[in-house]
Amino acid sequence: MSESPRLPRRQRVAAYAVIVRAGEILLARIAPSISHTEQWTLPGGGIDFGEPPGDAVVREVHEETGLACELGAPIWIGSAYRVFDEGDRDGGDRGDPEGLEMHSVRIVYDAWVAADAPEPRVVEVDGSTVDARWLSMADVVSGLVPTVPMVLEALAQHRPPTVQRLAAYARVLHGDAVLLTRNSARGPHPGTWTLPGGGLDHGEPPAEAAAREVREECGLEASIGQLLAVHDEIFTGTAPHGREEDFHGVHLVFAATVSGGEPAVQEADGTTDAVAWVPLADVRSGSVQTSGVVTAALAIGTGR
Repeated sequence: MSESPRLPRRQRVAAYAVIVRAGEILLARIAPSISHTEQWTLPGGGIDFGEPPGDAVVREVHEETGLACELGAPIWIGSAYRVFDEGDRDGGDRGDPEGLEMHSVRIVYDAWVAADAPEPRVVEVDGSTVDARWLSMADVVSGLVPTVPMVLEALAQHRPPTVQRLAAYARVLHGDAVLLTRNSARGPHPGTWTLPGGGLDHGEPPAEAAAREVREECGLEASIGQLLAVHDEIFTGTAPHGREEDFHGVHLVFAATVSGGEPAVQEADGTTDAVAWVPLADVRSGSVQTSGVVTAALAIGTGR
């Protein structure tokens, strides 16, 4: 009795990206020519001969979503083996009408796109992708959005990178008002008012950093006084450059006075889109949404 002929074998190495922000994940819908049911997958695809995997991810993300991405580290490598019988739709679409044995190796990277990136759109013509969207992470995890198994397998290994940042802030009071800046869409908690301040440069004394930040954000010259408080907060959110991060901010709050006229935003398209003297009564009443560092700063010697 003769043995059945062995099916043709094919091995495919591909690279994909997990791109998440603000509770959503960027996914691509597989074309009906490949999957007759609705299926969403991570943006990515096959690595060309001689192409570095990272370059393949960037190329594929652009072709399938129209977006430019930045890469982090690989987070997961998956391996899948499937047999496509004769006449199988997927097998036939791969140019093997008699069927084949398919071994897929998938390298999945952490990646991100700019916070102000446009809406995704498919660039490739007649490719494997027919749609690209930001979809609710909760709907994906719950199964409400139909995905290929790779999506949940990769998400099980994905963790936002941990980032710790030391920053210096200035509490500037003027009568019954406090000097505050408002976070833009490029900053954490957009629309929230906070103290003027920001991260320390390497080797920069904290008090000098506070004065520099007041100058850069408000256009005012500051005289920095004593350290009032040390505040910290932990949250997961989208950084100004677009990456989802598990963020720990440590904030040094200094007393300060200013000179130089009325405050005004100095940087266009930055993390600050407004600056003002905000009445303490509005902060206390909650009519103005403020960050935790404002609460901590005003709890020192203001009767709050």
